[in-house]
Amino acid sequence: MEPKATQMLVDIEMLRRYDRPGPRYTSYPTAPNFSSDFGADEFIDEIIRSNRVDHPANLSLYFHLPFCEKLCYFCGCTMLITHNRNRLDEYLDYLSKEISIIGKKIAAGRKVAQLHWGGGTPTYLDAGQIRRIFSVIRDNFDFTDDAEIGVEIDPRALSEENLDALKEVGFNRASMGVQDFEQKVQVAINRVQTEKLTRWAFDGLRHRGFESINLDLIYGLPYQTVHSFEQTLDRIINISPDRLAIFNYAHVPWLKKHQQVIDQTALPEPSEKLKILKLTIEKLTAAGYVYIGMDHFAKPDDSLTKAFHEKKLYRNFQGYSTHSDCDLYAMGMSSISQLESVYAQNVKTLPRYYEAIDRNTLAVERGYRLNDDDQIRRYTITKLMCDLELDQGKIEEKFDISFENYFEDAIRQLQGFRDDGLLKFSKRKITVTETGHLLIRNIAMAFDSYLQKDRLKDTPIYSRTI
Repeated sequence: MEPKATQMLVDIEMLRRYDRPGPRYTSYPTAPNFSSDFGADEFIDEIIRSNRVDHPANLSLYFHLPFCEKLCYFCGCTMLITHNRNRLDEYLDYLSKEISIIGKKIAAGRKVAQLHWGGGTPTYLDAGQIRRIFSVIRDNFDFTDDAEIGVEIDPRALSEENLDALKEVGFNRASMGVQDFEQKVQVAINRVQTEKLTRWAFDGLRHRGFESINLDLIYGLPYQTVHSFEQTLDRIINISPDRLAIFNYAHVPWLKKHQQVIDQTALPEPSEKLKILKLTIEKLTAAGYVYIGMDHFAKPDDSLTKAFHEKKLYRNFQGYSTHSDCDLYAMGMSSISQLESVYAQNVKTLPRYYEAIDRNTLAVERGYRLNDDDQIRRYTITKLMCDLELDQGKIEEKFDISFENYFEDAIRQLQGFRDDGLLKFSKRKITVTETGHLLIRNIAMAFDSYLQKDRLKDTPIYSRTI
């Protein structure tokens, strides 16, 4: 019998006390610490090394498809607006070349257990383009029989032909942006998407046998209120997706210039935003969804929930994942790969991406090679965020350290979380409480040795934790 979800109750005053800027820990060290000293040659060396270990890992593939037809004002992604479909074909030409370069460097026998198309808007590709690029992927990689193959979908850029093509090439999972059903909010963020259109896309995916469908919402958008967002949640619960991602809108106009279009005076006050978050967590968990962590919710029988309960959850640049045992190879402009000991990020502009591929090399712009301390801290932070507990003995055995001595400063910081009821210490285990689960980013920050350096930078680099 699958474990049932139980309603979580949210202490709004505790959330308010801990609301501060902090990393989301999709990597450690985080992306601001990547260096241009790490480039294509270093990444190729690591690919070769990863082939030579006794048991090479399976593969997780990510493809960045950056084009969109319209600009969503809230967007924090690397994307490009175009109405020229020739630009899509040109990009696919270069992406195909990159796929071939990567594919030739990975040892035969290593299989793809997970694949994801992100953007931008992957479904801005037409059916022929979807088939074309996936054929290139199949020509260069072998897949496990049960591979999770997911795609991000915008119902506004979707057709029956798109849906048929996605199913035909092998996609079995989908994530769809909704953000909010309130029309005033939709107009303010330049993303008008009716409930009828969302349901049509959702039903089309279900009809074609997609195994897991995620819907994205965002809280903290202009003109949102507790009442209006509750109405959106009611309609979302009625649609009944397998998973939900409820993101905190990060208003960072100094990083994303197009966000300057948003009327900052229309954004919910911090107190209203916290009430929306409280409502969301309590309402979704009361409706049967399990709170996985950070922004993620899933039904009790979803594979994400099973991984959470079995302590097999992992966290990477795609958020929470069920595949902790894979090397992540990311292709396309701005995408970030993650192998056992390195991160490698591609260049962020099309001209430079095309220039690198024309030289028949990888388009890596910067990256990072983890040292021993990074490995220890990444493992610890990942376990904390995914398992909601730290087994000090297991960490000591894995890395041959004394937990108390190595993390003396972190343990000192954790005392405050324990005093506030966010952590429990017992039998050499540190366990996150239900309230602490909501503040896991704050707790993880105690183990981050780079935060002081990041704080000294002139430009803010992290969104707020709540």
